[in-house]
Amino acid sequence: MSTIPYGRQHITQDDIDAVSAVLRSDFLTQGPVVPAFEQALAEHCQAKHAVAVSNATAALHLACRALQVGAGDLVWTSPITFVASANCALYCGADVDFVDIDPRTWNMDPLALASKLEQARDIGRLPKVVVVVHLCGQPCDMRAIGALSREYGFKVIEDASHAIGGRYLGEPIGNCRYSDITVFSFHPVKIITTGEGGAALTQDDVLADRLRLLRSHGITREASQMDNPPDGAWYYEQIDLGFNYRMTDIQAALGLSQARHLEQVVARRHQLAQRYDSLLADLPLQLSWQLPDTYSGLHLYVVLVDEKAARGRKEVFDGLRSDGILVNVHYIPVYRHPYYRQRFTFRPADFPHAENYYARAISLPMYPQLTHEQQDFICERLRSYLT
Repeated sequence: MSTIPYGRQHITQDDIDAVSAVLRSDFLTQGPVVPAFEQALAEHCQAKHAVAVSNATAALHLACRALQVGAGDLVWTSPITFVASANCALYCGADVDFVDIDPRTWNMDPLALASKLEQARDIGRLPKVVVVVHLCGQPCDMRAIGALSREYGFKVIEDASHAIGGRYLGEPIGNCRYSDITVFSFHPVKIITTGEGGAALTQDDVLADRLRLLRSHGITREASQMDNPPDGAWYYEQIDLGFNYRMTDIQAALGLSQARHLEQVVARRHQLAQRYDSLLADLPLQLSWQLPDTYSGLHLYVVLVDEKAARGRKEVFDGLRSDGILVNVHYIPVYRHPYYRQRFTFRPADFPHAENYYARAISLPMYPQLTHEQQDFICERLRSYLT
């Protein structure tokens, strides 16, 4: 059997035709397809605005800038995430801290957040923004986090890079009911792809205008935003220090084509996850616990190796890799990375659930084209190492 990656893109002939049509058109970038993709995202997520950008890291950075995160501010996030969820605050000159995870869902724990907020209020050092991460595609307990944001006055960014196509309390992730901005990723291993790409969604007109301005150098062609009367139809002004974070029409065409199959893709992931759940039920593993009334995007399928297993996580990981099963680990706690260790004074003991998770986690292959034969092989080899 050939190697089995932990995730991979699926490109159809329709996707290829959509990209080819743009390549034959007059616009490779800044044309009509990016707005069409944005409209499709906004409609699916029931959001007023979707702003497509070059990648999800750019979307997180723009989200922080739009919320006016700057020097002296504090941003909290989950330690179990890709580094971009924290780096976006550092790009703005802010400080970063972490909130431990729930040992069942592996998302930010609202109880830990509430406790940390109470302590922060006592010392006068509350966060300006909390970046919650929907790990593996499962939504955080947003109703609880939203209530805390109103009580303590912080803004909320949902890092939903894993979660497009998921739902929380019957509503699509991305509608920002309990947050200010939601960010998606369209990297090739994600649920739908634009090659590289991301988006920021919001219900707030002012935030949407800020996101659009900052993604394109801080330049405007709107006369109402200018300091001076336009010299002519060619005239534009830079009114803020922005970035070149635009998405191309080539990327948007691929995303728009892929988005037409989003619900089927996520449904297939759920079928595979349910089959994993059944095949692995009797093994010394902890499987993810899902919050009631949620529907995960299921970007990842993570298991935790129990202490009573015949072999530890590293041996299991190495064994599966030697079998051609390209498992992975998502993620190393952000505070463990040298860049963070050298600049901050985080103590792993302050995040016991994140430490426990990292010591045991393995991401098994999860993508729609994974066959039952491949899944059976993965589970058989996993069983051989665990029992």
